[in-house]
Amino acid sequence: MPLIIDYRPVKLPPEATAPRRVAAPAVKTVAAKPEAEAAEVKMPFRRTSRVAGLLGVAVLGFALWLAGPGWMAPGVPSAQARDGLQPFERPGDSFPGSAFYYLANDDTGMLAPDAAKTAWDAQLAQIHGDDAAPITGTGPAARPILARGTSLDQSRAQQCLTAAIYFEAASEPDAGQRAVAQVVLNRVAHPAWPKTVCGVVYQGSERPGCQFSFACDGSMARRPMAVFWERARRVAADALAGYVYAPVGLATHYHTSAVHPYWADSLAFIGTIGAHRFYRWQGAAGRPAAFNAVYAGGEPVAAPHPRTWTPAAADVADPIQLEKAFETGRIEALKAAQAAPVAPGSSGARNTASFGQGPLPTYGDQRGGGASGGPQFAPAVEARGGDALYRAGALPGGSAVNPAYENAGKWIAQPGG
Repeated sequence: MPLIIDYRPVKLPPEATAPRRVAAPAVKTVAAKPEAEAAEVKMPFRRTSRVAGLLGVAVLGFALWLAGPGWMAPGVPSAQARDGLQPFERPGDSFPGSAFYYLANDDTGMLAPDAAKTAWDAQLAQIHGDDAAPITGTGPAARPILARGTSLDQSRAQQCLTAAIYFEAASEPDAGQRAVAQVVLNRVAHPAWPKTVCGVVYQGSERPGCQFSFACDGSMARRPMAVFWERARRVAADALAGYVYAPVGLATHYHTSAVHPYWADSLAFIGTIGAHRFYRWQGAAGRPAAFNAVYAGGEPVAAPHPRTWTPAAADVADPIQLEKAFETGRIEALKAAQAAPVAPGSSGARNTASFGQGPLPTYGDQRGGGASGGPQFAPAVEARGGDALYRAGALPGGSAVNPAYENAGKWIAQPGG
């Protein structure tokens, strides 16, 4: 429905519109003088007044010229005042009156996927173990997360991330929405949470206390507004395309500025973005090396869990308890890795110093854990040679054709024969 403004005319009282009578000014009578004498008295005065007025205007103009155009706006540089610019405008980038449209801000905090990956690899290269210097301030930017898997996985991830952005920050500026999206993806990359977007968003939704309150407090019963939903969808699409919102860093928790939960003082405060205050873990759980989970799709249904859902052991909403559980699991993994015999050159030898800091073995990695120095395969495949079975020259050769397909592509009978 278009906005209609009803302009009402202003009615003046009758006495305000009636013509007013102005009394004629009193005239002083003077004795009549001869015309020649009157001219001698009046003309010099007129010439003197006119000359004095011209001299005054000239002096004022000269003084303004010496003062420069800066007199119009104290504290504004002369070049800006001469061009009609405001103090925050730059000559050449603005025009007089453009203050109403001045939105130039190149620093949006967004990192492109390639730039984010380069920065992430550089951060990991500086980590030498748990004895590394503690992270201060915002900390490093997160690594990019790309939507993978089937088209169904990508659609579900988009739906779940859009819902989180909409119900958590629909009325916030772009920065607030991007920060919420980055927290969701930071959790996807952390082993303390599920490895899917929908798993993170709807974690704990089967009970009253869940990770994101909108998933279990009835907020989703309200029908979303199409305009705000589309705006949240665009933010989610950028995040799933690998764009990283750097100002939020490695934050995994946030709360509104209207409350102060008890766990806020135990986490590292990053800053306030929009209506939320963002935090990250202070210990090993908050270091870049801990964000080593690989997203590979496999998204569950994009909806809250039913009340009959059985929560997982790590499905804890309390940040302090979740960090303790992660630290306990990390220490146990370190002990198991140190106690188990490790063959030289295997992948286990790289993870004994610090759990989760070694890169994941990939196909073709000659330092992997396979029997032939390649990646780890199933025991039955390893018994038959492991990675050597799939290398060039090891595949079965020969030009024999299965008898069932010998006549493939041939005429059964020549036409007209």
